[in-house]
Amino acid sequence: MSHLQATGDGASTLLLDTDERKTLFATLDSFRVAHFNVTHRRRQNFYALPPAEWQLLSAPPFNFLSTLEHVDDAIDANADIAAEILKIGLESFGLKNDSDVDRSLWHGQAQASDLDKARYTIRQFYRDWSSEGAAERRASYGPVLQDIAVAFAHLSDRGSITILVPGAGKQGYNVEGNEISYHQLIASKWILNHSDKAEQYPLFPFASDFSNVVSRADQLKSVKIPDVHVATALADSQVRGEKCVFERMNMTAGDFTELYSDPKNKEVFEAVVTVFFLDTAQNVIKYIQTVHHCLKVGGIWSNNGPLLWHWTSEAEKAAKNVYDEQSTGCVNQGSIELSVEEVLELVGSMGFEHATKPLSDVSLDSQEDRLSGSTPSGRFLDQGECQYGLDAVELTLDDMLSA
Repeated sequence: MSHLQATGDGASTLLLDTDERKTLFATLDSFRVAHFNVTHRRRQNFYALPPAEWQLLSAPPFNFLSTLEHVDDAIDANADIAAEILKIGLESFGLKNDSDVDRSLWHGQAQASDLDKARYTIRQFYRDWSSEGAAERRASYGPVLQDIAVAFAHLSDRGSITILVPGAGKQGYNVEGNEISYHQLIASKWILNHSDKAEQYPLFPFASDFSNVVSRADQLKSVKIPDVHVATALADSQVRGEKCVFERMNMTAGDFTELYSDPKNKEVFEAVVTVFFLDTAQNVIKYIQTVHHCLKVGGIWSNNGPLLWHWTSEAEKAAKNVYDEQSTGCVNQGSIELSVEEVLELVGSMGFEHATKPLSDVSLDSQEDRLSGSTPSGRFLDQGECQYGLDAVELTLDDMLSA
């Protein structure tokens, strides 16, 4: 991937193309301003109500103005996390926050969609890095981990198995992760490498949500992240004599279809694992072709997640409505939204075999009394069979890190 270097005088020399540079700067700026004035508009709208009505809602038992003050405090805590992520992002790309020259490059670059991505990225820490998110992790990752465990149960050395994960990797195999989002890449670098202890940061994942709220206590629920301090877990793993995770995991940054349809990645991996990934495709055919290209003959593809096609946004369609048949990446390649049945037929027609339909539901950002979404999910396995409906399996940290 292209990179950015700092020059000796503190200014920054960008070795990125124009579009990528714009995306990076918008990402950095979004972490700076994502939590500015979140409740300001709501206060304005509140006071625009007839006086008798806003006075009613200001008094017990509603106390709406007090609620906004509590939301402000919660958002401030989330903004502290965003500031830490921004710090790491700037350092990673050779930028200085105290340099007027550097600030002029990225300040004011974020659009509304970038702010949404920053807030969503921070909210995802609830699922992936809090003890309260364990149930969602089991529902999301357990099935594919079980698929892989069953597929390679006959092998004594799991380190000989190479797995591509457009997302993350665990479970003792040689794993290569892939991610295109600067939001996700920078946030992941921060949580993996720059926390000092477990449960160091308070997070209020639902503070900005004013729709579908059961109670204000629900909206203002807090969790502590990370639930596992990675450096400590890795040190403990090495004490037990296990192979260091850094020797069996690496990460690539860039577009999945561009990187892994390259001839050098032909028939490289024994398995591809995708979780909440398939519906990010603008053209799902290219995703399937890429998976097929980089899998070894007889390899498996395990998938879990809904088909909430990300490219159905009219704004995104308008921005990417020119078809370019020379495109090998995720831009300007046309788009299509298929049903689960159609995806299964498509997978089967492109060199994969599959079995039954999906059985499980996966709820996103769920709590016991609050579900923000639930959609059918399934798992594919490649080049021999495609299975669904395996029960989720709970895996301990030792299970994840064991060689």
